[in-house]
Amino acid sequence: MNRPLDPGTTEQFRRPRQLDVLIPTRNRPAELAVTLSGLAGQEGVADFGVVVSDQSDDEPAYRHPAAATMARVLRHRGHPVLLTQRLPRRGLAEHRASLLDRSVARYVLCLDDDVWLEPGTLSRLVTAIRELGCGFVGNAVHGLSYADDVRPETHAHYEEWDGPPVPERVRPGTPQWQRASIHPAANLLHVTEKLRLPAGAWRAYKVSWIGGCVLYDRAKLVDAGGFEFWRRLPERHQGEDVAAQLAVMARHGGAGVLPSGAYHLEAPTTVTERDVEAWEVVFTESDTPQPA
Repeated sequence: MNRPLDPGTTEQFRRPRQLDVLIPTRNRPAELAVTLSGLAGQEGVADFGVVVSDQSDDEPAYRHPAAATMARVLRHRGHPVLLTQRLPRRGLAEHRASLLDRSVARYVLCLDDDVWLEPGTLSRLVTAIRELGCGFVGNAVHGLSYADDVRPETHAHYEEWDGPPVPERVRPGTPQWQRASIHPAANLLHVTEKLRLPAGAWRAYKVSWIGGCVLYDRAKLVDAGGFEFWRRLPERHQGEDVAAQLAVMARHGGAGVLPSGAYHLEAPTTVTERDVEAWEVVFTESDTPQPA
């Protein structure tokens, strides 16, 4: 029988460092354990902390022995870990806003609770955002059950940045919105294989948005409003990550990074009530001309 897990305190955790990983979770103890194991295996980025915020219906997922062990491994390797609950639930955007509020790090990685990161992923993302100087970079997640499902018609939407990313206004119905088609299934994996990059090389490419694994310059995310738009949304929504990225991209630019070291666990979703797309509400309001 293992000993009780110390959750830590916000006061102890909320200190300047290079990077914090922000993980919202609900009813996913096994997936959370795998996600934390990927972080525990990272090399090349010594100065990072991890915040897990749980909204499970019963016991917090981080109390499961496997997840608790991975939290202890991270601490043993020198990474601060804060384990919290955020109840009652007020929606995905509010959950992410509360996570962001717990960090004062230079960069924040919004990582879903069903994504395993291969070793070296954090280092590559931090290197990319430093060199590119944009608001965010991200790794689209691979679904390996689709590894033999090649969809060449999606590959045409891959376009590399020639130089640092510049601000873009991306909306549905524009050609830029179609870039998202390279992210489902294993499409990006197939694009990467065609490029045959040498070991250690990476490329920045143009995106509409990225799901699952996005590294922000925290100051630029806050400058674009963060996730504070949660106050304008009903509780049952999705697309909060899209709304945040579109706002950051419009001010500071953003990019996908290839190769991606993010792998989707392909578990059933815990977001079953999706009445509203957050980005539709946020940008319908902001794009509406205001009276003179």
